[in-house]
Amino acid sequence: MFRGKSSSKIALALSFVLASSFALGTATYATTTEKSVNQQLFSEESSQPIYNYEDSIKETVYVETALDSDRDGETDLIAADIIRPKETQESLRVPVIMDASPYYERLGRGNESEIKDPDGDGTNEKFPLFYDNYFIPRGYAIVQVDMVGTNHSEGCPTTGGYEETEGIKAVIDWLNGRTSARNNDGQEVVADWSTGKVGMIGKSYDGTLANGVAATGVEGLETIVPIAAISSWYDYYRYGGITFYNGGPSYLSRVVTARGSVEKCAPIREELAEGADDESGDYNSFWNERNFVKDAKNVKASVFVVHGLNDYNVKANHFSNWWEELSRYNVPRKLWLTQTGHVDPFDFRRKEWVNTLHRWFDYWLLDINNGIMDEPLVDIERAADAWETYSSWPDADSEPVKIRFRPGNEELPGALTTGPVQGNYSQSFTDDLDQGNDEMVEDEFTNKENRLIFLSPELTNNIRISGVPQMDISAKIDKENTNLTALIVDYGTDTRVDHRSRGEGIRTLDQENCWGQSSDVDDACYKITEKTTHEASYEIVTQGWLDAQNWKSLDSTDLLKPGKSYRFKWDALPEDYVFKPGHRIGIIIAGSDDRWTIPEENNAEIEISLGQSHMVLPVVGGKKSIEF
Repeated sequence: MFRGKSSSKIALALSFVLASSFALGTATYATTTEKSVNQQLFSEESSQPIYNYEDSIKETVYVETALDSDRDGETDLIAADIIRPKETQESLRVPVIMDASPYYERLGRGNESEIKDPDGDGTNEKFPLFYDNYFIPRGYAIVQVDMVGTNHSEGCPTTGGYEETEGIKAVIDWLNGRTSARNNDGQEVVADWSTGKVGMIGKSYDGTLANGVAATGVEGLETIVPIAAISSWYDYYRYGGITFYNGGPSYLSRVVTARGSVEKCAPIREELAEGADDESGDYNSFWNERNFVKDAKNVKASVFVVHGLNDYNVKANHFSNWWEELSRYNVPRKLWLTQTGHVDPFDFRRKEWVNTLHRWFDYWLLDINNGIMDEPLVDIERAADAWETYSSWPDADSEPVKIRFRPGNEELPGALTTGPVQGNYSQSFTDDLDQGNDEMVEDEFTNKENRLIFLSPELTNNIRISGVPQMDISAKIDKENTNLTALIVDYGTDTRVDHRSRGEGIRTLDQENCWGQSSDVDDACYKITEKTTHEASYEIVTQGWLDAQNWKSLDSTDLLKPGKSYRFKWDALPEDYVFKPGHRIGIIIAGSDDRWTIPEENNAEIEISLGQSHMVLPVVGGKKSIEF
């Protein structure tokens, strides 16, 4: 051990880190006379499994940082577990695939929740996920980094804060010779086996770290593959000023904190709770620090985004906001959108995923010109395992179309129209604190006092929306505040991916298949999964929420004057969806959503002025594609 501060942690043998994000950079150590994977495989269209996984070198390093996230007066060391081909002991130089994560000690990674030390003997024997088994034989190194304050890294987690990003960035700096690291014995270690090119990959929190590090513009990070990843932490815990649940950042920090540091990090968690400001739900400097979208201009890495359109953990606005900003700055990119929820592509499209990921890393880390960047930019799943490709997202032919609301009566729901609504019609509903999604959308031909519903005629042709729908209503509310919900529903019986089931669209089978080479302590075999479907009479296509007191801005609270007319505008979650002939499009306006948000406990009455209200749908082909 080389520091008293870390003696309890450094005494443990550490395992290796599987990165959710792959950083690619300039070669710092390789020279023109040294042999690189790129030179060895120049005649191949893809890297080949020519190295022996069982002979790989495994090591743990502790990278120096300028952080002191636990406020103990000593800078934090970040633990990184490394596995690389044996030939790197000599002249071979390889790029790095990195998965930085807070989940390596417990909770685990992947569908089978793998951790680094599965037998609990203090030795990190395993690299979670298949990346090591598959890519080490093909001439890559795998680096799995413990996020600051987790597992064997020092410090305290800050739930998206500067410290988490900076800790991972330090490891990339070390791989490029810009900072120092030591091993378990306190000896300095250099990454002279590294080309300096890093690619980060990871799902959820791991992919979030990849987004954050890319937003720093760090040299050496060549590409990232964020899967179901957060792009702004405010949008993870809030929507339109509404808090999904209280205490989120401090709670998550406690969940991931290394077992030995839970008490020490308690003051940091208190600061997180105060900074998050659950009481108002407003966007503030705390959240601005955790917003990577605003820093998209710094991104130098290419970005391969994967996201579930029905992901209600990390909701789809995370990919769309990030994607839009990356597009503004012409960042090289690729996109997969699936009908599942919070699911890894290894579990919803395994064979195609491994092949595509292999080609992606070969292109960006090994400079193999395999044509992947000449292929369609976007893959979208339409039905279970039925994929289509497109050249852009949103679709280049998508146009905003105003959909207006004709009034209903005591027996019939309202109607949707692209034409004007004449007259000063208004309709009211009362907020129901216990009403969830299903109660809002079921019984579409029945009037309910806690919602307004508007239906299209039965469609005679396909209508595709691609982009972000926007609600724009004029309303009077008899209280100082309330929640508002808007939903778009496809009414029509169909077989759909069952993304609301426990597996969020997949089920795990007993059989396995294998991806790469295995060893006695780390096999390459994983349980096969399959899509789950169900026949349903409707599908909630997308939805969105607004805290009415944030009608001016998410930055400030402006209480309403009861009875005064206000204009409320908010986005629904992004979507790419095809409504089929014979189905109906439904738009629902309601109050609190008991399934997703904290209700506003005042049972407000909301009166909508129909002639001054509408929803904008991003329709492919524009207004001419709609017949109502």
